[in-house]
Amino acid sequence: MPLLQDRTLRDRALRRLPPWLVQKVPRDHWDSDGAFRRRRQVVGVTSVAGAGLLGASLASRPGSTRFYGLTGATAATWIAGGLASGRLHLGREAGPGGALRRPVVTPVLTGLAAFGVFYAGALVTRRIPVIGPAVASVLRYADQGTLPLVYATTLVNGAAEEVFFRGALYAAIPRGPAVASTGVYMLATTATRNPALVLASGLMGALFGLQRRASGGIQAPLLTHLTWSALMLRYLPPLFRDVPSAATGTGAGPQTRKARRPSRSRSTSASST
Repeated sequence: MPLLQDRTLRDRALRRLPPWLVQKVPRDHWDSDGAFRRRRQVVGVTSVAGAGLLGASLASRPGSTRFYGLTGATAATWIAGGLASGRLHLGREAGPGGALRRPVVTPVLTGLAAFGVFYAGALVTRRIPVIGPAVASVLRYADQGTLPLVYATTLVNGAAEEVFFRGALYAAIPRGPAVASTGVYMLATTATRNPALVLASGLMGALFGLQRRASGGIQAPLLTHLTWSALMLRYLPPLFRDVPSAATGTGAGPQTRKARRPSRSRSTSASST
C-alpha cells in the first residue's frame, strides 16, 4: 500500500511538469552485465575521489594557485571517471512532427528560467542568517578571483559534473536513477560543508535528472547547467557583497572591497550545484 501511494504521488507530480521534462524519447542504451559491473566500480571510485577534491578546493584560499589547481583536478576527475565508465549518450528531444533532434534551445531557456528562480530566491535568502552567509562565503571566490579563470573553472566543472553525474552515475543506477543520482550529487556536495551549495545541488540536480530521464543523454542537462552557472556568476555576487561570510563572519567593508579585483564571477561550485 505505501508503495502504491508513493507511485500515485509521483505520477501526480510528474503530470504537473511540462511534457518535454517528463515524456521520454525512444532510446536503446543497454549495457552487458560485465560492462554494467565495470561502470559501477568506476563510478564508486570516482565519486569518492571527486567529492574529496571538491571539498578541498573550497577549503583553499580564494584566488590562490591551490584553489585553481584543485578545481581543475576535480573537473578532470569527473571527466575521466565518466569517460572511463563506458559509453555516454548526448540524447535527443522531440521536434516538430515528432522528429528527434539534439536538444539546444529548450535546455538554454530552462537554464535561463532556473536562474530567474534562484535570483528571486537570493533576494530573500540573503537576509536569512544561515543561508545568506553560506552563499556569501562561496561568492567570495568570485570577487577575489581572476574573471577569466573563475568563468573557465565554473563552466568546465559544470560540464564535467554532467558528464559524470548525469552520464556515468545515472547509467550505473538500475532503478530510479533520476532520484538516486540527485541524492549522490547532494552527498558529494556535502564535502564542501556549505548548506547553500547542498540545497542548490538538490534543486538543480533534480532538474538535471529529469532532463536526463526525458532526453536519454547529457546534452540537455549540460546546456542548462552551463547557462544557469554563467548567469549566476554574472549577477549573484553583487547581491551578497555586503552580507557577512560564513567563513570570515564579516561583511565586505570598504577596505575589503578595495582589495578585491573587479570580478563579477563565481567559483566552480555555482555549477555544483
